[in-house]
Amino acid sequence: MLKKKNIFILSLGIMLGVFMGICGSVLAERDNGALSSDSEVLPYEDLRTFTEIFGRIKRDYVESVSDKKLLEDAVRGMLSGLDPHSAYLAADEYQELKEGTTGQFGGLGIEVTMENGFIKVVSPIDDTPAQRAGIKAGDLIVRLDDEPVKGLSLADAVKKMRGEPGSKIVLTVVREGMEAPLRLTLTRDIIKVKSVKSRMLEKGYGYVRISSFQSGTGEGLKEALAALKKENAGNLKGLVLDLRNNPGGVLNAAVEVSDAFIKSGLIVYTEGRIENSEMRFNAAPNDLLDGAPIVVLINAGSASASEIVAGALQDQKRAVIMGEKSFGKGSVQTILPTSGGAAVKLTTARYYTPSGRSIQAEGIEPDITLARVKLEALESTEFKPVKEADLSHHLENGKGKESKSEAKDKEDKDALEKDYPLHQALTLLKGIAIMGR
Repeated sequence: MLKKKNIFILSLGIMLGVFMGICGSVLAERDNGALSSDSEVLPYEDLRTFTEIFGRIKRDYVESVSDKKLLEDAVRGMLSGLDPHSAYLAADEYQELKEGTTGQFGGLGIEVTMENGFIKVVSPIDDTPAQRAGIKAGDLIVRLDDEPVKGLSLADAVKKMRGEPGSKIVLTVVREGMEAPLRLTLTRDIIKVKSVKSRMLEKGYGYVRISSFQSGTGEGLKEALAALKKENAGNLKGLVLDLRNNPGGVLNAAVEVSDAFIKSGLIVYTEGRIENSEMRFNAAPNDLLDGAPIVVLINAGSASASEIVAGALQDQKRAVIMGEKSFGKGSVQTILPTSGGAAVKLTTARYYTPSGRSIQAEGIEPDITLARVKLEALESTEFKPVKEADLSHHLENGKGKESKSEAKDKEDKDALEKDYPLHQALTLLKGIAIMGR
């Protein structure tokens, strides 16, 4: 009995030492070490309650629980209670985060957050199992295989969605407007995300799609624009920058993308409680499009770094923002490594657009709002006149079979006609180009 008592006193002493160390660090941030309010006095009563509960769990819980697990869970709870984006990252979770920012990781290819105890899809990543299975921004995942999501932490849910490439998982999804939940079977894969893709829409008009902001996204954008100019045999008349369903990523990548189109002025700034959380990013005097008009497409799945780019280009009058109101994540998370290879992801600042707007929980309002529509070709019941090409044994036109480039152009045209927001963006670009003559 005495031995058990000594163990508990030792655990209590360790915890008090940890909390006193934390509180001491907080107090050390104050000028001259002075206390500015009663709230900064060490909360002995609260610590006493914590240690009492810790002791009861150790003594009375139905199964034995290690001190390490209890303390780690306490840290997770402490962080998750702050906001949806602060979290404790165990060593394997920290490694996964680092892999994600470099553009290669294993899993389903889905960006998620927590909402009312369920997993909410921020956006599926292009060319991944999630996107191919039809997962959409705004979907709520309520079951992973046969296990309810309710009660799981975000980290635990993400861990369950990850796994060996080739293994399967069934997601039960609730989608707005649908009466019954969807059961979707996804096959896990190695997710290699190429964050920048580009093509010509029509002669003179380019298209760049950024699916996420990674460490190499800025360089990828420069290469894409150079390739488009080469294909066009000169400067572009206009560009569509597609940030739809882009969940964000690295802050510096968002700054690089914005800087590629802005010659001068502020791009974004951040403000927080600690001194090094206050940063300002200004544009260098170089516009890779030489002032050609830009239309930026956003939707409800455009978050974080996507909103930084859209907000900067909007405030600097450099682009027209078109689509839906964006997600509204205007906070900055700092990764703070801890001992043992783990880390703390802590919200340390809010970011603001050049005009001083905070996007947090508000999002970017597009200059031109587009309703969600689905375009389908209608079968005409009217009489169709017979043409030469309809006659049996008609002569070919002498050009031979359709070339691969012609087939690709037709495929791109069909895709453009089905993508209503993209079609509208191109139409607007043409109008701006005509008015600018």
